[in-house]
Amino acid sequence: MDKFVIEGSRPLVGTVTPSGNKNAAFPLISAALLTDEPVTLRNLPNIGDVRTMLTIIEDLGVEVTHHDNHSATLRAGAIRKTIPDPPLFGSIRGALLLMGSMLAREGRIDLPRPGGDQIGRRRIDTHLLALKQLGAETAYDDHLVLTGKRLRGADILLDEASVTGTENALLAAVTADGTTIIRNAASEPHVQDLCHLLVQMGAHIEGIGSNTLTIHGVERFNGADYTLGADYLEVGSFIGLAAVTGGEVLIKNASPEHLRMTLLVLERLGVCPEVRGEDMFVSPDQPLTVVSDLGDAIPEVSDAPWPGYPADMMSVSIVLATQSSGTVLFHEKLFESRLFFVDKLIGMGARIVLCDPHRCIVQGPSLLHAEPQGISSPDIRAGMALLIAALGARGTSTIHNIRQIDRGYERIEEKLQALGARIERIEE
Repeated sequence: MDKFVIEGSRPLVGTVTPSGNKNAAFPLISAALLTDEPVTLRNLPNIGDVRTMLTIIEDLGVEVTHHDNHSATLRAGAIRKTIPDPPLFGSIRGALLLMGSMLAREGRIDLPRPGGDQIGRRRIDTHLLALKQLGAETAYDDHLVLTGKRLRGADILLDEASVTGTENALLAAVTADGTTIIRNAASEPHVQDLCHLLVQMGAHIEGIGSNTLTIHGVERFNGADYTLGADYLEVGSFIGLAAVTGGEVLIKNASPEHLRMTLLVLERLGVCPEVRGEDMFVSPDQPLTVVSDLGDAIPEVSDAPWPGYPADMMSVSIVLATQSSGTVLFHEKLFESRLFFVDKLIGMGARIVLCDPHRCIVQGPSLLHAEPQGISSPDIRAGMALLIAALGARGTSTIHNIRQIDRGYERIEEKLQALGARIERIEE
């Protein structure tokens, strides 16, 4: 397993282009199973999780033709089996998005145990509630089996605005008889990407971008050619990297329309990037001062479903707060284990109090020092947060288990090296 060796305290300077949206890749790949015609996806991030997802559908019988590192044509002429490869399925969370398309295409899927980040319990009950209302039946012995030869439209109220739950409901509903309404639907950019691809394939969907989606089922889908948008979480990470290192970075093709809440929250932490058309510019003279609430009260940063602050930006924001003057409370509402990585930041000199599994108080600025003995990344976003901390710290740090970072960020060390970072990947 590889590790990163990072020499900190060097400002990042230059231009960087983010990869395609990782969280859009999985539902779009799954959508290709709805038709036997070719579906071409462009700007796919060339990361481990996406490569694994493509291998999973190849094993199911889908023909995958790679045009380059970031585009592929998928053709699901025939599906050979209904159980995805268990070890591969168990290595990524995104494979759960085969539930909706396999039900729609084959009327059955046998689900091995899903994988993904270890950030707390991640229930799939919302998925099952939605699919059952469309006519699916479930059975559970040593694994979960979903069947549903004849799906029918329904008026569905999701018990939570689950992103993957909404996507699975969409993938199943587009072929169901009649009309389906999904209420309390998630509306993140990747959910919108899925809707736009499905419409290009022949689906009839109303309310895209809202929390109420109306789907009129159709019998057949055609092929499509679709380009993924920028990964707004990677854009947010690069803003944090630039601010923590005191750098000057231009982020090209940043899709700023998806960053409005992120920019509002970062401004409260003393970081004010400049929107330049489709690009984002971070200057080296950021205030890095926490903006207090009215009456000089300690402000709170909390995550919420879209268009609220993305949960996946919380880890990066905590590192950023360690370098901003002032005190801020972070409230991570979704995952009960995500904040446990802050003990590694505390070990680097950050002043953080972990109040409980969901809340921590950060007082900055702190002079971060390197961790030459090494720190380990517990999940994708914490891995990026630790990488940012190491780049801003004095001395040379080592980060182990960087497979977690690779799962979400394409060629991250090459992008950082192009900005002047001293970072080296070493095989252990």
